[in-house]
Amino acid sequence: MDGRDLVRSVKAVGSAGAAQGVRMVRAAWRRRRTDATGLPRRGVERARVPGLVQGVEPGPGGGVVRFARSELRIMVAVNGGVFWGWDGAGPEPSYALVGPGPEPDPRAVLEPDKDGGWRVVAERVTVVVSRHGAIEVQTPGGVTLRRDLPPRWWEPVEGGGARWMQRSEVAPDARFFGLGGRASGPRLRDGTYRLWNTDPGHPFGPGDDPLYITMPVHLVVADAATHLVFHDTSWDGTVTLHEGEEGAGSGHDRAGTCETRMDGGPLRCWVVVGTPARVLLVWASLTGAAALPPAWALGYQHARWGFGSEQEVRRIVAGYQERGLPLDAVHLDIDHYDGHRVFTVDQESFPKLPLLAEELRRDGIRLVSIVDPAVKAEPGDAVYDGGRAVDAFVRDASGRVVEGVVWPGEAVYPDFTDGRVRRWWGGLYEERLGQGFAGFWHDMNEPVSFTAFGENTLPRSSRHALEGRGGDHREAHNVYGLCMARAAYEGLRELVPDERPFLFSRSGWAGMQRYGGTWSGDVATGWPGLRASLSLVMGLGLCGVPYSGPDVGGFDGSPSPELYLRWLQLASYLPLFRTHASLRAGRREPWEFGGDVLEHARVVLAERRRLLPYFVTLAHLARRTGAPYVRPLWWGEPDDRVLRDCEDAFLLGDGLLVAPVLDPGTERRSVPLPRGRWYDTATEKAYEGPGQVVVDAPLARIPVLARAGAVLPVRGRDGGVELEAWAPARGRSGEGLVVPAVDDGWDEPEIERYVTRWKGRRVVVRREGDKGRSEPACPVRIRGLGQG
Repeated sequence: MDGRDLVRSVKAVGSAGAAQGVRMVRAAWRRRRTDATGLPRRGVERARVPGLVQGVEPGPGGGVVRFARSELRIMVAVNGGVFWGWDGAGPEPSYALVGPGPEPDPRAVLEPDKDGGWRVVAERVTVVVSRHGAIEVQTPGGVTLRRDLPPRWWEPVEGGGARWMQRSEVAPDARFFGLGGRASGPRLRDGTYRLWNTDPGHPFGPGDDPLYITMPVHLVVADAATHLVFHDTSWDGTVTLHEGEEGAGSGHDRAGTCETRMDGGPLRCWVVVGTPARVLLVWASLTGAAALPPAWALGYQHARWGFGSEQEVRRIVAGYQERGLPLDAVHLDIDHYDGHRVFTVDQESFPKLPLLAEELRRDGIRLVSIVDPAVKAEPGDAVYDGGRAVDAFVRDASGRVVEGVVWPGEAVYPDFTDGRVRRWWGGLYEERLGQGFAGFWHDMNEPVSFTAFGENTLPRSSRHALEGRGGDHREAHNVYGLCMARAAYEGLRELVPDERPFLFSRSGWAGMQRYGGTWSGDVATGWPGLRASLSLVMGLGLCGVPYSGPDVGGFDGSPSPELYLRWLQLASYLPLFRTHASLRAGRREPWEFGGDVLEHARVVLAERRRLLPYFVTLAHLARRTGAPYVRPLWWGEPDDRVLRDCEDAFLLGDGLLVAPVLDPGTERRSVPLPRGRWYDTATEKAYEGPGQVVVDAPLARIPVLARAGAVLPVRGRDGGVELEAWAPARGRSGEGLVVPAVDDGWDEPEIERYVTRWKGRRVVVRREGDKGRSEPACPVRIRGLGQG
């Protein structure tokens, strides 16, 4: 234990209470002893590089290039994705990929290149392998997007698996995005980012890293093209980024660099090249379509750790109803459990929970339950006894069940990397459904074990099934939350086959969008926390997780009325729109911040409800195309460097540009515009892009601009769907995609395409389909007239 561990230990024990503090100290020492005996000793290590090319073996989509001390398997898939794996590694097994993976492209052939190297030429990409093992990814025109230098392994003389390092170079103008949920960003500056899902143990801000969801996947956006990189290993590691510099015509450009280091696992990689839209489409085809949330989960949701009773829930709901404020869901935190034990209910505080859920549903409000993975280690607890009966819990290297400390005290952890355990756990949600819950949020699933010092997670030597392959927590840690989400999703599909599950998870990994979304976790109350909220949502969207959002107002403390309102305004344009706060934080209900804030909040909540059909459309588009709801301004113009560097505004789908207020006292703000005409939705004033404009941002609203020609489905005054069309510039046309209102079942409706154009002195909107043009089936409202 070093000095920092000692300080943290004293603070943790002091804040946890005597009994829990003793458990945390005991858990920390227990974890250290377990790892001391359970982890293989690394000892002396031996460095290795590939060496020189010795021969090749052509194969479908590429082939195998053999080097003196390794071999490289390379394949270009029919979807344009490029895979390579060293030491014979193939795409499977993988927790990220869905299905068997894409077919090889039969047109891509391995052929000799200059200087003894080899190359694979495909329609959208060329991959060049040097005789020393460097790999270049090039555009069809021969522009190098990425150059991976020969990798290096450090192999222990006695067991433990090889560590490895891969250094890469990118264009001097390139910018980095992604790596999961990062509070600093969305553009990733120079620095080292750890790949280890982590509960920081305190409310976080932009300077905290890593957080709950880390992924070895990032986007590189440059003038020549965009490309996505995914190193498919779940082990602990780091990515060190350095942006390049251009020599302003002097010819002394410095390439950007990316250095990936992993403590183990295969060295295998996927690269996808193209426009941002194409890259995310291919990524979704590799890792799976995003789960489609039910329509009500795209509305406004209210949560709190500490409602404490049915009476308090009713009081809060009545507060919304009496003030005419929309509310679509209420979330119950761990205080509704019996002694913090998962899949239980405190019968004193919530004696008639199913009746409460039924009453709320009659008013159009769903009840959502928190679910933690840790199970109280106490005979007589139904979940604990059931788990022991099926041998569900994680064990250590000597065969003992691993115990940690969480909210209920001493606890054990299901091994979600075992399909048999997932099926058992998925069946437990029948109890939640019986209580009337309609949705679920997974917490503490990094997984967390409270300790007085060291890491707040399971011993690294803990054993996991890993789908029958066997391994330890070093490999299973990052996919633990992903596998828990899979267990719940598959269980709910069997228990309620006619309804789409609603599930979001604090932790996860590449591919987690298949099962649901996520939220910010415990973001700190303050203006930096507000800014971090947007960074997380944008970064996760670019990693293929389109549905996420923050705790409005921050998790801790008491936001000022201005901060609360600005947070509410931002979040109303994000996929998951939810207030939430800790047990000791100030209130988060809109009426708690004064009359002015209440009236402004009323407008915010009404506008979110009005835009609900647009969010439903964006959800369907995310599922079918991989495009996130929230997109960076450079989404359609990645070669625009001004847009690439903008981090405080975003596109909501193709139709809207949202410029939130992220600093106190702001009444006007600068907004960079993509190409084309944009309308201020409050004043209908027109602006021309590209360029920078300054717009009003009074406390009552944040700037939202609509793209000329856009067609947005919105909720009409009668509750039905109407089309809001924005006039295109004279001589131009526009379009919008619309998914008509559907139920929350599994039917996937046709996507309707509407086109706007000038016809004489008026704007017309027509639906265009396979059978030609037709009139819209719902009312149309034209906006932006008189600006042409």
